Amino acid sequence: MPRTKRIGLLIPSTNTAVEADFQRLNLPGVSVHGQRLHIPDGVMGEDVLDRMNQDLDEAIESLASAHVDAMVYACTSGSFYKGAGWDTDVITRIERKGLPAVATSPAVSAALRHVGGRAISVVTPYPEWTNRRLRDYFTSEGFNILGVAGDPSAAAGGHSFINDQDPENIVAFGERHCAPEADVLFCSCTAWRSFEAVPELEKRLRRPVISSNQATVWAALQAVGFGGHIRNGGRLFAT
Repeated sequence: MPRTKRIGLLIPSTNTAVEADFQRLNLPGVSVHGQRLHIPDGVMGEDVLDRMNQDLDEAIESLASAHVDAMVYACTSGSFYKGAGWDTDVITRIERKGLPAVATSPAVSAALRHVGGRAISVVTPYPEWTNRRLRDYFTSEGFNILGVAGDPSAAAGGHSFINDQDPENIVAFGERHCAPEADVLFCSCTAWRSFEAVPELEKRLRRPVISSNQATVWAALQAVGFGGHIRNGGRLFAT
């Protein structure tokens, strides 16, 4: 019997959605192993992301000791907030351990291209400063960002509220803020339960929907050579 493929996850310590989304898919022959990056609960600021990332190299070293087959930096804002180049720096720091590396923001870019996205509507649980950085990053990646709508209740509630927000609320917010001319709706943030909202959003909007965790899982499974079928993963996995 082939050895189980191990995916290592570098996750903000407050995030309870990433591991749950991997587990929810019930992936045969794949196991997931998390390493938490300490981040204070509450409203996110740039200083908070700096504090989280200051422990990144130590966390990579620790997670690599589990002999994982690929390593994933599973934080969207943490991989784009310093602009273009920071995402590849994060990947390079992982690859120094001799491992295939995935980071959420580049995974999202690849997923958007895979489903033919050019004109993108974005919904997030972020405060405004993070939404501005998101627009700058994905514009630099070559996408036409039609709008970035931050859910004010989620942004004000901080990490704990984001983790616990009902996917039905995300569906309603995403449907309300997807421009008619958008090719794709992107739901950003690995702590948001938006992967669970993807099937219903795609049904209502009649276009592809990409979430941060959906793109992260998709890229991670490619990195370990997973060839199985994913159910309820949205058009990204169907293609």
